[in-house]
Amino acid sequence: MEGLMEMKTQVLYKSRTGNTEKLAKAIFEAIPGQCKDITPLDGQTDYDMGDVYFIGFWTDRGSASVEVLDYLGSLQGKKIALFGTCGMGNNPEYYRKIEENIKVFIEDDNEYLGAYLCQGKMPISVRDKYSRMKNAENEKMVNAMIRNFDMAMLHPDNEDLQGAKSFVKEIYERLEREAQDDE
Repeated sequence: MEGLMEMKTQVLYKSRTGNTEKLAKAIFEAIPGQCKDITPLDGQTDYDMGDVYFIGFWTDRGSASVEVLDYLGSLQGKKIALFGTCGMGNNPEYYRKIEENIKVFIEDDNEYLGAYLCQGKMPISVRDKYSRMKNAENEKMVNAMIRNFDMAMLHPDNEDLQGAKSFVKEIYERLEREAQDDE
């Protein structure tokens, strides 16, 4: 892993409620070596350029914020991994759809490394909104949304954070194998 230790890795994220920030910190912790940086995406585009990028987002209507998508589109010749949190639906198929919606913004000259998504708690105002929309016709659906909201309150949990760390470990193991194959 010595060659990979010299790779400069940048963890950038946009977090609205702190969920994605928790994942970002777990990911940062799992990155090998000292040549790494972590910072929130705040509209600036002059980030210290890295070789590997972990870009984090919170999910809004099945995608990421415009700021994250614009930044992804600006990267060229990088290795890029995505990570994010999603309040609705703790469901691998839904996570794949989100990943597909976001990765299309990554230019073709980059190497896409994959994505890690997990559930994240939502603001209580969302639960209040669900309760207000309940009526006789949609009661079953709204009750399911409220149950999902209540389950999301526990996330990201320790298992989610360990999953994020495993995601990083798998990426660096794959990059190491690729580097050895190139020698």
